[in-house]
Amino acid sequence: MERANRHNEIELNYLPHGSLTYLLGGSRVTVQAGCLTAFWAAIPHQIIATTTTEPYYVGNIPLAWFLQCRLPAAFVARLLHGKAVSERDNQNAARDALLFEQWQKDFGSTNNDAKRAVLLEIEARLLRLAGQLEKRPTRATATRDLGDSLPLKVEQMATYIARHYTERIDVGEIAKAAKLHPNYAMGLFRKTFGTTLVEYLTQLRVSHAQRQLVTTDDKILNVAMNAGFSSLSRFNEAFARICDMPPSVFRQRHRVEASAAQ
Repeated sequence: MERANRHNEIELNYLPHGSLTYLLGGSRVTVQAGCLTAFWAAIPHQIIATTTTEPYYVGNIPLAWFLQCRLPAAFVARLLHGKAVSERDNQNAARDALLFEQWQKDFGSTNNDAKRAVLLEIEARLLRLAGQLEKRPTRATATRDLGDSLPLKVEQMATYIARHYTERIDVGEIAKAAKLHPNYAMGLFRKTFGTTLVEYLTQLRVSHAQRQLVTTDDKILNVAMNAGFSSLSRFNEAFARICDMPPSVFRQRHRVEASAAQ
């Protein structure tokens, strides 16, 4: 991935072979072969390392449908707080491979009953995954050999942003965390991620606000301030630009199902 990606869905990854490593909101997450992994894709994420060139499966689940499933609260909360959930081992690998093949086939058909079966199977699979909250031990060989794909300085900046985005930080502070001149830091970050430091910071703040809108009854002004925005007008502009709707509409569309995340 040449740049960080984000979309308001729960993303499932399944690799038949090898591994890949994401930078997910400033933290490294490694997806191992045969171990189903889920994360909230509204958090900016980018593949920074891979040990395979083989195709793999990606499933995107709309947030509203995911919340409607009323999965265990701890599982939902972990995902909405920007953490990935992975199977601890690959004992279900053979079954998952068959499931993804079947889901792909059924969603490509015109059989509505088959598509309904897919939704039920995905919900059941997520329920089983909810019991796997403990991460597998990370394999050093899968994550350390990043080479030129992600300069250390850029990782330091992304990590600093992920830890402090709700605070009133600016480009100067972010650059200082990586011991870089602000102008050089901005250029290096954009070259690596395909987006600016400010836009990456804004994306994390909007993702934080999305989570608060669907899981709390806080006033929109408080949501904006708690996410790190300096004013309600700046928040409304950024939210509408990134989410294609104002925060009030986003809350109306999702809050009915949000009790599962409380």
